[in-house]
Amino acid sequence: MLAPLLLLWPMSIAITYLVAKSIANQPFDRALEDNVLVLSQQVKEVDGKVVTQLSNPARDILRADDLDSIYFQIKNSKGDLIDGDKDLPVPAEDDRPTPGTVQIRNEYLHGIDIRVAYSYINLNKVNKEISAKVAAKLTGNSVDHSGDKSGQAALPSSQVQESQLVLVQVAETLEKRAVLANEIIKGVILPQFIILPIALALVWFALSRGLSPLAELQHRIRARRPDDLSPIDSRHVPEEITPLVRSLNEMLERLAQTIVIQKRFIADAAHQMKTPLAGMRMQSELALRQTDQTEIHRSLLQLAKSSEAATRLINQLLTLARAENQTPATKPLESIELCELVRSTVHDWIQTSFSYEVDLGLEQPDFPVFIFGSPLMLRELLSNLIDNAIRYTPKGLSVTVRIRVSEEQALAILEVEDNGPGIPVSEHEHVFERFYRILDNNVQGSGLGLSIVREIAQQHNAPIDIMANPRNQNPHYPGCIFRVSFQMNPHASLLGDIS
Repeated sequence: MLAPLLLLWPMSIAITYLVAKSIANQPFDRALEDNVLVLSQQVKEVDGKVVTQLSNPARDILRADDLDSIYFQIKNSKGDLIDGDKDLPVPAEDDRPTPGTVQIRNEYLHGIDIRVAYSYINLNKVNKEISAKVAAKLTGNSVDHSGDKSGQAALPSSQVQESQLVLVQVAETLEKRAVLANEIIKGVILPQFIILPIALALVWFALSRGLSPLAELQHRIRARRPDDLSPIDSRHVPEEITPLVRSLNEMLERLAQTIVIQKRFIADAAHQMKTPLAGMRMQSELALRQTDQTEIHRSLLQLAKSSEAATRLINQLLTLARAENQTPATKPLESIELCELVRSTVHDWIQTSFSYEVDLGLEQPDFPVFIFGSPLMLRELLSNLIDNAIRYTPKGLSVTVRIRVSEEQALAILEVEDNGPGIPVSEHEHVFERFYRILDNNVQGSGLGLSIVREIAQQHNAPIDIMANPRNQNPHYPGCIFRVSFQMNPHASLLGDIS
């Protein structure tokens, strides 16, 4: 704040000088106006000529001044000098005031600034008052002293004299004004030389005290361990930066959650990769010790299955990591047509359904269904549901992917229906946990598919439900339906699309 204060100081001096000049002008301007009025009273008209009754002692008193030079001037309406200084400039025609009023202006005389007070006197007004008195005597009517006539008789035109405007000016130099302005400036500036250092010291002290909690907060943050993501204590910080501390705490909380997710991902990946890698190593060592071609082929076949399982596990782990780190804040959702996305995804799984001897079908409305979502993540969600349904459905049975619309709730509902062994109600919450697998289940898998489905559904604010297949009457294979409900895009007109 030192720079603004030092900048304001000369500005304050300049403003003070202007104010001081204005204050200094006021009393001296009033004195000039009084001199003009006194001098105007000494101007008379005698026998049609303008004369002054100013005595020499009066002239001396008028010009008496210790510092300034005083000038005065009296001119008639023709511009002839009646009395005073002939070099004093006359006012311009457009600056001529109303007779009887005094005006102030600035002028130059002999290269010196002067201040001039001037006024015009209408001598004809006095003559009219005298003529009115004469007419009143002739007619017997009275005339008041203000010049207002009551029943005044008209005078002959020869008795009315032409207007006599006399210019009266009094001027002085500006020495006294400058002295007074300087005294005012000194009276104001000198205290500022004392006040400014005190103000700077107070500002320095106040800022130092005010910023000390911020410096303490900075010290506490720097002293933290790199792994310390606990919230910052905001009780001892200035109120002005409390929102900043609150925002930092929110960021630290999100960072802690991200680190926990990453640590959990690394731990899960390390734990899950041990089994297929150990199996691959065992099968490769076994194949190296075998001499029988049949046994070597069997070991290589197991090795290929183990590598396929490891590849699938790695891909699912990477997909899960991508789903956890992709949020609507980092990648906004876009308007997509759900039927087209589902149709394309189902088409990609037809060949796989053939290899499992499962009938894969699709049911969808005849009109487009628009939702907000991430095409890549929704394709991954549906792929995991289809993969899970195909793996658990016995050969010869069917898997159906279905899209329907709930117009009352403005929901687009995606269902994947299978005819497999189903999921007990007690297991509905657990199947979405990572690496969780239902006991007595011979189907190979990593237990990550439904975790990926739940993560993607949560990002789309889409609830996911599990229910038994009402169309399946086989008690050994009750089947299962996974239902995901999406909010429809309110800007896409369903009725318009149908029409």
